[in-house]
Amino acid sequence: MIVRLIAVLAYIAMIVIIAILGMKKIKSFSDFFLGGRNVGPWLTAFTYGTAYFSAVLFIGFAGKIGWGFGMSGLWIAIGNSLIGVLLVWWLLGGRIKEVSHKLNVHTMPEYLDARYNSPFLKYFTTIAIFIFFIPYTAAVFMGLSYLFEISFGIPYIWVLIFMGVFTSVYLILGGYKSMTMIDFIFGIIMIFGVCTLLTSTITKGGGIPNIFAQLRAIDPKLVSAVGPPGLWPLFSLVFLTSVAPFGMPQLLQKFYAIRDKKSVKIGMIASTIFAVLVTGTAYFTGALTRIFLNPIDNPNAFIEVAGKFVPRFDALMPELLTYTIPSALTIIILLLILSASMSTLAALVLISSSTIAKDLYHGFLNKKATDRELTFIMRVFSGFFIILSVILALMRPAVIVTILSVSWGAIASVFLGPFIWGILTKKATKLGAIVSGVTGLATCLILYFIWGPKAAPQAGTTGMIVSLVLAPIFMLFTKNPKIEQKIESQKI
Repeated sequence: MIVRLIAVLAYIAMIVIIAILGMKKIKSFSDFFLGGRNVGPWLTAFTYGTAYFSAVLFIGFAGKIGWGFGMSGLWIAIGNSLIGVLLVWWLLGGRIKEVSHKLNVHTMPEYLDARYNSPFLKYFTTIAIFIFFIPYTAAVFMGLSYLFEISFGIPYIWVLIFMGVFTSVYLILGGYKSMTMIDFIFGIIMIFGVCTLLTSTITKGGGIPNIFAQLRAIDPKLVSAVGPPGLWPLFSLVFLTSVAPFGMPQLLQKFYAIRDKKSVKIGMIASTIFAVLVTGTAYFTGALTRIFLNPIDNPNAFIEVAGKFVPRFDALMPELLTYTIPSALTIIILLLILSASMSTLAALVLISSSTIAKDLYHGFLNKKATDRELTFIMRVFSGFFIILSVILALMRPAVIVTILSVSWGAIASVFLGPFIWGILTKKATKLGAIVSGVTGLATCLILYFIWGPKAAPQAGTTGMIVSLVLAPIFMLFTKNPKIEQKIESQKI
């Protein structure tokens, strides 16, 4: 316990020192938010990967999906790596870098306003980011707090408050450039962590053949191509978590800040390898909860309902880690999940506060605002956003998977149609962008309330598909000649 505590304190001290050093290099809003648009490929690759995969993956998704879908959850890992990382970098990375520089935009809402000449889109997407990033951030805080509660025996509320204060300090001080340097260290820790987790669980399970045999004995579908819940639920999870990055501001913002197109090529390969290792390990070990955990030996992972024991999905992975990882190595796993989560938290908070500073304050209230004003406002609202997220996390609103599914589905439904088609073709129109974004979000939320929390991934997936389909349909019937000429002149 003392060794783990010392390691965590040393880890925290390192992050704060880097943040303080980074603060001295901040001379403008661009420095604080985009690192001066001069971030190298390796830093960008690690900051993309660590922002994509957090405690939500290791604590929420891996546990619930592994328990329900078994080894077929690995399809999600494949989709995340090849679509959510490789394809996003290859298809959008260079384009976003070029377009954001030529149009001189810093945020996704700013881009949509410049692309479609639509203040409505800017306002609508700004509000959507702020509203739906709060539950997403709360889910990350919840995952971290569950882990520390089990690992150190510290009450959930105190862990939550500490993590909120710590995130505020290191992000408000250092900004994006410090965040990327810290993320690089986070990424290295995550690589060591997942390697430790993978080897420990395989050893504990008696080797891969024995693991598959035990899962097959429980339910043959746990080792089949499609797990027990069926094809549509599995497809929804793959689509939601793999296609959403094409419209997730906290991930695409990384390309606004990358140095050049050459850096995109290098970063694409590095981030894809990172994703395969991290997601493959998470979903593989998640399936092992079926083998290693039971109500008698792991009472904290189950709850009795109507005379039957059912799993507490958010507690499955913390219990699995405690059971399978040798005590001497638990600090590595602890730092693995802490690293993944801190990066995601920083990315979410940075994007959310930028919507207030750049898109609302500078865009609507004070267009003559100075760099110093914008940076100050971002810092203030970073703290405010964290406070709101911590308050929501204190309420423990639902299982982590449900919160993430709603948040990801809603944000992706808003951005996918307008952003992807807007950046890929000059034929995308203002009306199509507005209708696809608004209708996609409405579809996601309406289906969520009709189908219920258990079908949150399906609701999010449907909203995303609607957003993607509607935008090109409107290309056939509407045109914006002035906007098309503007985009043509930028040679996008």
